[in-house]
Amino acid sequence: MTRMILVRHGQTEWNRVERFRGRADVPLDETGLAQAGATGRRIAAEWQPAAVYSSPLSRAVKTAEAIAGHFGLPVQVHPSLTDIDYGEWQGLTPDEARERWPGAVDAWYNVPQIARIPGGETLDDLRDRAMEAVCALAARHEGQTIVLVGHTVVNRAILLAVLGLGNGRFWRLRQDTCAINVFEAEGDVFILALLNDTCHLRDLS
Repeated sequence: MTRMILVRHGQTEWNRVERFRGRADVPLDETGLAQAGATGRRIAAEWQPAAVYSSPLSRAVKTAEAIAGHFGLPVQVHPSLTDIDYGEWQGLTPDEARERWPGAVDAWYNVPQIARIPGGETLDDLRDRAMEAVCALAARHEGQTIVLVGHTVVNRAILLAVLGLGNGRFWRLRQDTCAINVFEAEGDVFILALLNDTCHLRDLS
């Protein structure tokens, strides 16, 4: 059994104003840095990870560094944990995207499992690459605890797979900034132990 601590990165300006972030390398803002610090302290108080993996985007890497530093571990970048490719929507607000692609944006928010982002990635593609990484890392770290730092879309896709749910339930899960999720993996069997926990951020508000 491998215990996986799945974390969303801290807040950025594009989270605060709600823009499609995707592969844009938007840094953590002041709040996000404080959230990352609190997340690192929470994980250090409860677990002893053997490795910390992160999306290559700096908002995830910085969050991962705030965790890994407590254990003297390097942050290992894993491209399969990167955010969804939002294609032509990247950098736009939902309202701005809806002006140009009303049908596609409505599909994203209502039937995400069939949504086609112009020039971007589908949830099926993202889920396949994310779960391939999860299974490979679980096998590599059998019997250990590891941390994965990703993004709201990739984390939701992983959690849906862990729960055996289809991508149509994408909007039924929350992934707040610096939320902690914990699940156990043994072969192709997963058990969810913790979902979207943000109690460690309470003193920051």
